[in-house]
Amino acid sequence: MSEIGDRLSIKQWAVEDRPREKMLLKGLASLSDAELLAILIGSGNDAETAVELAQRILNDVSNNLNFLGKKSLKELMSYKGIGSAKAVTIAAALELGRRRGASEPLQRKIIRSSRDVFEFFSPRLSDIDHEQMWVAMVNNASKVIDSALVSRGGVSETQGDIRMILRPAIIANCYGIILCHNHPSGNTRPSTQDDNLTTRVAKASGLMNITLLDHIIIADNRYYSYSDEGRI
Repeated sequence: MSEIGDRLSIKQWAVEDRPREKMLLKGLASLSDAELLAILIGSGNDAETAVELAQRILNDVSNNLNFLGKKSLKELMSYKGIGSAKAVTIAAALELGRRRGASEPLQRKIIRSSRDVFEFFSPRLSDIDHEQMWVAMVNNASKVIDSALVSRGGVSETQGDIRMILRPAIIANCYGIILCHNHPSGNTRPSTQDDNLTTRVAKASGLMNITLLDHIIIADNRYYSYSDEGRI
């Protein structure tokens, strides 16, 4: 019998080794990333079980879920056994996880450091393939009043419009603002345009008695803070 014929399907595994059954018996924390992904996939192909297929997909992204979240539907569907329905299921699950992460900082609503800013915006910006700029409005107790998307750009840059940045700040009647945008390239180093925008926003917001507290650049799981670098 061939190797494929000898391979046991997940249904033939011991109950404690099947992802769904394992989750029921031992809880979600007991499952590996591959097993969780296998639950989403449901079934493999004629050469791989769902877990083996999930392991191969994760191996291709260095077992990094952030990298997996950047894969397009077309890229996911390039794997044998992953059709449009499964690709959409994977993408939807990762997006739901990203949104869950985005909701957690909102519950804290207090910005005490650049790390707090990074944790606040990272779930919204880390996985997208184009630049976005957001502004967070805070009161004099450093509590976030609101946040708003103020600019959306291409792969390499976004153009910040000072009027669009200050408009939600004025409406919120806030004490200060924090700018944050992403670099899909993975490089946190500020560009000349980033420097110029930071200077212009600091001056314009000052005229409105609104303080620019920081400008954060996010790239994957790293960030650059103008405040930390003493540039604001």
